[in-house]
Amino acid sequence: MRRKLLTIAVCLTVFLHTASAQAQRDTLRLSIPEAEKIFLQHNLQLLAAQYNIDANKALIQQAKLWDNPILVTDQNIYDGEFFRHNSEYGQVFVQVQQLIKTAGKRSKLAQLATDNTAIATAQFDDVLRSLRFTLRNDMIEAAHLGNISKLFQDEIAEVGKLVEGMDQVYHLGNISLKDNMRLKALLFSLQNDLINIRSQLIPVQAEIRLLLQTQDSSYIQPQLSTNYSQLINAGIPALDSLVADALRNRPDERIAALNKDLQVHNLSYQKALAKPDLTVGPEYDQRNSYVPNYVGLTVSLPLNLFNRNQGNIRAAQSNIQVSQTQLLQENDRISNEVKATMDKFRFMQTVNNKDQAAFTAQYDTLFQNMLKSYQARQINLLDFTDFLDAYKETRIKLTEQQINLMKAADELNFVTNDNILPIQ
Repeated sequence: MRRKLLTIAVCLTVFLHTASAQAQRDTLRLSIPEAEKIFLQHNLQLLAAQYNIDANKALIQQAKLWDNPILVTDQNIYDGEFFRHNSEYGQVFVQVQQLIKTAGKRSKLAQLATDNTAIATAQFDDVLRSLRFTLRNDMIEAAHLGNISKLFQDEIAEVGKLVEGMDQVYHLGNISLKDNMRLKALLFSLQNDLINIRSQLIPVQAEIRLLLQTQDSSYIQPQLSTNYSQLINAGIPALDSLVADALRNRPDERIAALNKDLQVHNLSYQKALAKPDLTVGPEYDQRNSYVPNYVGLTVSLPLNLFNRNQGNIRAAQSNIQVSQTQLLQENDRISNEVKATMDKFRFMQTVNNKDQAAFTAQYDTLFQNMLKSYQARQINLLDFTDFLDAYKETRIKLTEQQINLMKAADELNFVTNDNILPIQ
């Protein structure tokens, strides 16, 4: 069992040393603004959404175009002879037809295309907003996991020194095998915790690289400069002001409003479709009318006796009611999101305070004192390992509370789509 534990500990040490060396060689240090700049330049999902806007703009131009005229022709092929056309024989008929849309159908269809372009633009803004939030959240999480990783690395370094020293003391016969192996088991536990943290970093790092469209496997090391103490004491506007801000700025609310406008314009277009369109055009007929060369005007108009587009009109009226309901529902959802996020941020402000920062510094000093006390054999191994477990858990919880405050601040920016609390 002893040999197996030593083997595992050695393998973990080699793995962690290799991973650390690789991270140092291929580390890309980025602040959140720098990451957002790269994201805006290279993200393919944004590029696809931009192409969708361009496609809808082209449909506006297409909707404004007139229908092409139709040419109709007819002539004799055989009347005893093939293709006989002269001063006495042969018949030729030529007609040109032009469709004229009535009731402003072209302008109404162009309006629908304009509405769809506005919706596509709002959808692009919504995609951008969501992806930027994901990127910032991943950067904050990567920084958080990096801080915990450093905490474990520092503990591993200190306990590693103890293990080396205790090995020498053990060989001199001054400590028992049980105490020596217990210390090595503690080192193994810390190394295993570090591996778990780094395994959590893998998908976060992968998503950051995907958002930034980086072509290599560099480790992205976030450089956060947000003032933590300022976040603790930061004031925010009143709820009504935040809700109004969100309703004014958020693209998903704008999408719902634009969809209502689209349905109103669609009703107008469907009513216009109930009006008959006119087809007019000149025609020429050689030797097939009461005069040898007949020139006339053709006019056609459908009679709306049965199909007056009744079903589409009723559907459009119902869709207006649906879109109005969806807009109200969207406003309620956004208002609830803002309230919940504001409450969350204020709660995290109460959880975090200046006393915690002082407590963390004192706890770090106590950690160093406990190391020295154990080395001086002033405390036993059981007391030291109990303290180390408590120290590790407390430091992790303190770090989590700090990062949760930063995430809550960034989420408040997200739900209002405004820079209420700068996160960088």
